[in-house]
Order: sequence, then C-alpha cells, then structure tokens
Amino acid sequence: QVQLVESGGGLVQPGGSLRLSCLAVEFTLEYYAIGWFRQAPGKEREGVSCINQSGESTYYSDSVKGRFTISRDNAKSTVYLQMNSLKPEDTAVYYCVLDGACSEFAFEYDYWGQGTQVTVSS
Repeated sequence: QVQLVESGGGLVQPGGSLRLSCLAVEFTLEYYAIGWFRQAPGKEREGVSCINQSGESTYYSDSVKGRFTISRDNAKSTVYLQMNSLKPEDTAVYYCVLDGACSEFAFEYDYWGQGTQVTVSS
C-alpha cells in the first residue's frame, strides 16, 4: 500500500514562497509519475503540476505556470513543489498524487496523500 505524506504547507503573505514536499513512504518512486492537485473551499479539485518518471517532462496548469516548479528525488522517494509569487487564489489544500502517467484528471490517480493546507493572506 502506497503512503504519500505531504509537508511544507502553511500561511504566507502574497508574493511569498513555500516549498511543498511529498514522501512516498517505503515505496520505490522511480517507476511512477507523481504530481500535485489542489482544492479550494467550494471548488473542484484542480490539477497543478506533474512530473514523469525520469523527471524530463513536467506539466503545469496555466494558473501556476512560471511561478511553480516541480522536481523529484527518486533516491529520497520525494517530490517537491516550489511555489513562488504566491497569490491569495493559490489558497487551497494541496494533495500529492501518484500513478503510472501524468494526467489532468483527478479520477485517473489511484493514490493520494492526506493533503497540506496552503493559505496566502496578508
């Protein structure tokens, strides 16, 4: 059973930065694509970013492109999401997701973390 553990969320002012981490506990990450979704109150889950197995291909939603960077360290079974120039509309619970390939559709991911809250507010 895959366990994904997110960390790094918190409260930050607009324009600030946060780095989220997701650890795949006791799991070999290198054969899987891994990414991030988010869900704001009253809204549907939104795909944020994904990175393929080798790390050579990355995907971003239009709303975060140019501000967020995804990376992975297979030796540490960890994926990171560096979030810069944060805006109030980035406020959401951020979920780590894992599957065989990147997809923009939430239903295609079999494994989800418990989520970490990101709040952007002055």
